Parts: sequence; C-alpha cells; structure tokens
Amino acid sequence: MTQGNIRVFVADNIPGWVEERLCSQFVLTTHLSPDHESRAIISGSDSAGNRIINADLLDQMPAVKVIVGFGTGYDRIDIKAAWKRGITVTNTPNVHAEDVADFAVGLLIAALRQIPAADAFVRQGLWSSRSYPLSGESLQGKKVGIVGMGAIGKALARRLAAFNVEISYHARNPQPELPFLYQSSLHAIAREVDVLVLAIPGGPSTDKLVDASILHAVGEHGYVINISRGSVVCEDALLAALSSGSIKGAGLDVFAHEPAINPAFFTLENVVLQPHVASATTRTREAMWQLVIDNLISWANGSGPITPIQPAPVAQEFNSNAG
Repeated sequence: MTQGNIRVFVADNIPGWVEERLCSQFVLTTHLSPDHESRAIISGSDSAGNRIINADLLDQMPAVKVIVGFGTGYDRIDIKAAWKRGITVTNTPNVHAEDVADFAVGLLIAALRQIPAADAFVRQGLWSSRSYPLSGESLQGKKVGIVGMGAIGKALARRLAAFNVEISYHARNPQPELPFLYQSSLHAIAREVDVLVLAIPGGPSTDKLVDASILHAVGEHGYVINISRGSVVCEDALLAALSSGSIKGAGLDVFAHEPAINPAFFTLENVVLQPHVASATTRTREAMWQLVIDNLISWANGSGPITPIQPAPVAQEFNSNAG
C-alpha cells in the first residue's frame, strides 16, 4: 500500500496547516470507517473533550498499526490495550521542555512573590491609598526539589541554578552525571526542601502520588508547584493543606478535572492558578504538531516512528516510601 492510500483516523481537531500537509500524503477521516480501513490514528492532547482511545475503539479498527499522539502525556490513550494489539504509540516529548521550564520558573516566582495579588492590588486602585505589604518569600537561598528529572526537569534545574538555590531531585533512578543531590524517596525530598516542583508524567503509576502525607512533609513553610498532570496530586488533600496553612502556598498549571476545576481553589489567596498553558507558545505547539507529522510519515515510510513510547520497567516506578 502506498503512502497516499493509507487511511488515517483523526480522533480530535488538528490545526488547518497540519491537515493540509497530511492530506497531500494520506487519506484523512474523522469518522469510523465501516470497512475498518484506517491503519493509523492521530490523537490530540489530554484536554477534556478529546476522544479517549480505549480498547472498545481499537476493537472497531483492527487494521490500526500506530497511534500518533500530540503531547508528552497520553492519559487518554489506553496504552496497554494498544500494545496488547501490537499497536505502536507515539508522543511528542522534549520539544516543549524549554518553554515548560521557563513557565515553571515564572509560576514558582509568582507564587513566592505574590505577583498576581500585587497586580490585582494595583488594578483595584489600592496603591494610591496605601503601600502593598512586604510580599511573600525571596527565592534566594531556597531549597528546591524537582520530582522527575527528564527533559523538563533538567531544563528547569539549569534555570534554577542561576537563582542561588540549592537543587535536589527525585526520579526513578539517580543520574550520577548531574551535579544535584539525588533523594531516593518522595517523602525524603519533601521533608528537605522549601519548594517541591512536580515534573513527572501522569498515569496509574503516579496517580495521587502527592498525598496528604507528602504535603505534611512539605510543611507549613513549603510550596508545591505542579506543571505535570493534575492526577499526580490528591486535590482534596491539597485543598485542605492550602486552607489550613499546613503548606504555605502553591502554583498550579494542571488540575484533576480540568477545565472544570474545583471552585474551592477560587477562594484561596495562597495559590496561583493557570489554565494548563506551560507549553502554550506558538513556537512550541507548532514544533509538537510537526513531530506528529514526522512520526506519521516516518512510520508510513517503513522507518518506524521517531518517538515511540517504551514501557517503563516496574522496578523504575517512582518511590513515595519514607526514606
């Protein structure tokens, strides 16, 4: 079968320029083919409203050989069901790491220095009648722990090194080439740092990894910054910790049920809320979609996709045990 005859099921909306480029090389469809001819699926991001690629859908499309995903996360793809059927799944890692790391630094500083609150103070006309109080915390000299030391974690660590902070990290395995302290458990790093930054994948292995016990370890002077997935944090425990003051603050770009986030967050003054935009620059999103195109073309040419997702060994799960 020639590349031009390969039918591709487009599960979610794609940009016009992506559709235009692919239409010249593939037969795109947004409907389940009654004759089950689709051999590839393009899956959008983990955003609410996008199609869930599960076993039932795959059973309706027995000719599918590859699922080409947009984004690093793949929470909406039943990856085990795909692998069981011999289907390769791809994502778009690394290309967004620099922008996400930039955003993480900004979110961290916004939370510590209360930048959104100070902005509101000026916009409400309060500055003319009184001075804004001493704001928040200095980042200087803080201990920052990064949970997850992939491309985003490394890019973040490089940036934080310029801020005169002490950096440590927790990951599936130590990386001896890095000049940062490795902590073997999540509890251990949470106890030792002032700011805990979450930069790990979502999925079953990290679901509610940051629970009440981890937040208790972060403590009343500590902050949590989440740029990973909302599922990584137990939101009920986080809301309780923010409300009671058992942690000092948080900066959140992701939520468990976004975009319908828990309205209890809106009443809290010690949390900075963002609408999952850490990678949302034109440059990065175009690069991510280009990798979707390149993965599909590389697979169709017989070279295999460029960024297939590989199963992680069970022994490499994140360790939340006390240490």
